Amino acid sequence: MSTRYTGSDERMVVPLIGIEYAHASGFFASTQRGVGFAGEASGLSYSAALGYRGERKEKKSSGLSFSTGSKYLRGMGDVKGSATANLALSYAVMERLQLQVSTEQAISNRDNGSLYSIGAAATLLADGKNTVVLSASANAADKKYMQTYHGVTAAQSARSGYAVYTPKGGMHLAEAGVSWQYKLSTDWSVTGMVGAQTLLGDAKKSPLTRRTTSPVGAVFVSYSY
Repeated sequence: MSTRYTGSDERMVVPLIGIEYAHASGFFASTQRGVGFAGEASGLSYSAALGYRGERKEKKSSGLSFSTGSKYLRGMGDVKGSATANLALSYAVMERLQLQVSTEQAISNRDNGSLYSIGAAATLLADGKNTVVLSASANAADKKYMQTYHGVTAAQSARSGYAVYTPKGGMHLAEAGVSWQYKLSTDWSVTGMVGAQTLLGDAKKSPLTRRTTSPVGAVFVSYSY
């Protein structure tokens, strides 16, 4: 369960199929993480990947995609998708607590801008069959990102009726949630996640923002071999 765009008050439920391949060398190819390399040493985990940030439509359209638009974006124009460079570092402060930093840099359609995130994840339970993780994060966005996804230019204002809005770069969104993975067998597992996210700073003040805080949730069925 998600919203049609960041700041929307319209919810949607979308079924997705995720596939991931990971090699012992650290190479991975994933529909969620992209294509890249990951490794770890002395409590430090790292990854670098080429990913994709989906497009945003100005009109509501049918289809199984998170890029499905909204009637409240009419006149704003479509935002094209971007190839992204995704870099992440995490450090195990103790056995069940990790601190994380990451960035998502647009490398095509660079006006879509970049995100910078910091967060923490605490494993509350890990007994072989059940794994429960509590996580929280916050991100900041550069000026290009804020303008593309939360700003309104003079031309967009004339077409959409929204007031002109020029947000600054800065804090963008905070999120917290809890996930529970249950292993059905050595190959199969089910994971549920619930949480909430809230807009911050100039993103919260945008005329496109119809709801500042929204629930998020997901259920995954996984098979590994």
